[in-house]
Order: sequence, then C-alpha cells, then structure tokens
Amino acid sequence: MDINLARTFLVVAESGSFIAAAERLHLTQTAVSARIRTLEMELDRVLFIRNKAGARLTPAGERFKRFAETLVQIWERARQQVALPANKADKITLGGELSLWHPLLADWLIWMRLKCPDIAVRAEVDAATRLVERVEEGSLDLAVVYSPPQRSGLVCELLMEEKLVQVTSSPDGSVDPSSYIFVDWGNAFQANHQAAFPELGSPATSISLGPLALTFLLSVGGSGYFRIGTAQPFVDDGRLHRVRGAPEFSYSTHAVYAAGRADEALARVREGLRIAASGREKPGLSTVIESRKGPNKLSTAPQ
Repeated sequence: MDINLARTFLVVAESGSFIAAAERLHLTQTAVSARIRTLEMELDRVLFIRNKAGARLTPAGERFKRFAETLVQIWERARQQVALPANKADKITLGGELSLWHPLLADWLIWMRLKCPDIAVRAEVDAATRLVERVEEGSLDLAVVYSPPQRSGLVCELLMEEKLVQVTSSPDGSVDPSSYIFVDWGNAFQANHQAAFPELGSPATSISLGPLALTFLLSVGGSGYFRIGTAQPFVDDGRLHRVRGAPEFSYSTHAVYAAGRADEALARVREGLRIAASGREKPGLSTVIESRKGPNKLSTAPQ
C-alpha cells in the first residue's frame, strides 16, 4: 500500500472534511478523494460516510485508523533509520514552539551533544498544532509545546509548570497602556488575557517571542507578561517590578510523543528534557536577555 494513502486517510479522519484535508495536504479535493477511493478499493470497505457536513468514519474506518497510525509511524521511523549519519547509533527528530527554544531546548541540545553523542538530532520550530500533527503522522519523534491538544494515541508528559506574571519598568508598579507590550504566549493565554484586560486589546507593540520582548522592555521601558523564571532576576535587581494585583497565568510545558514507544533513544531524549527543565544541570548556555543601547548610542567607529 502507498503510505501516502494512509497519511491522507488520517488527515481526513482528523479534520472531518475532504476540503480541510486538501488544504492541509496542499492537494486538490479531487486528489484527496481519489486517494481515499483507492484505499477503500484495496481494503474492500467504505471508510467514510460523506455528506454536506463533511466526512465521518464508518466502523471499518474506525478499525483501520489504529493500523494507519502504526503504518505511518513505522514507515517514518524506518526512513529515518536508513538515513542515519555515519558513526551514529540512532536518530531523533524533535520539534518545539519558538518561545521554548531559549533556554529550555537550547540547553537540551547542548545536553544531547555532551551526554548522547551517538544520537543524531534534527531540531525544528513550528506552531504547536502542526507539531502535534507531525507526531501523530510519525514525521516527528517528539514535540515540546505549551498546553498541547489532547489526542488519542499520544502521551503528553509534563516537563515543567511555570507561571506567566505581569512586570513593569515603572518603580511604582503601574501599567501605562501606551507602552504595554503584548507577548503572544498562545491561544489559551490570549483568551485569558482578553478576559482580564479588555482595555489592552489593541496594544501598540505585539511580539511573539518572549526573550525578544523582554530585551525590548528592558531597553525602552513598559510592561507585559513573562515567564516568572526569566523575569525574576530582573525583579530581584530592581530593574523590573511586579504589577500588584495582576493575575498570574499557568504556562505548562509538555513533551508529546506516540503512546507505546519505549525505545532507548526516546527515553534518553526525555531524560535530557527533564534535566533541562529542572535546571539541575546547566551545560553552559549563558543568558542573552539584556537591555540594549539605542541606535544613536552605537559606536560609529570606522571598520
């Protein structure tokens, strides 16, 4: 069986629509329909009930879904193993959300090089939804994301529970809406933030990466929400101040991987993630978050 048939089946089953599946796969709806018809002919079973509302699995489709997931995962694993670099015993492909790469996943990468030099690593950045989808389809071994969606067949292992807190550069702990910095910590945070601060719904500055936003705040002043572990050193030295009475928001980080996987490489990767998340071992990554001088203060000495 063409493995693309199984992949297409899983996308249609997940999205509940041939049209949505075609968009996700960058195919025409006709191509998606043709693949499903071919698969149904090979299995001699109807897999989807099609109607104006979309497509839902038949009992035969529900039974095949478990096998399709396994087929795709085994194929991706086999493809990766065949392509192992020289002198490597195994290979791991890990994806993470952008805001998690400093410092958690950068520390993990360094830990892997020091502790697991026999494992080849491919690291990628993407949105949480897409990362989880790729774990489902088998093209990623593991994803590190905030607040992952619950999916059957996947394990969501809690790595760390952190708080997002509101800080300001104003010594009196006040918030000036004109200099407020909205940091995009994901859909759940956006909903909670909008409910708590409807007056801050259209900030002048929005930044999707926490370390960049914190560097900006330290340089020009303002206020915003940041991970407490990252902001606390600046609160301790007096450069930032907690906003009194501001709500805290939970921000948990999870490792997502296929249920039933018990190979040694994945176990070592998870160990490294837990160590990096706990801060028990610091492989040497120094902070790059600091205030910067304005352009008019930069050196103009000839090179």
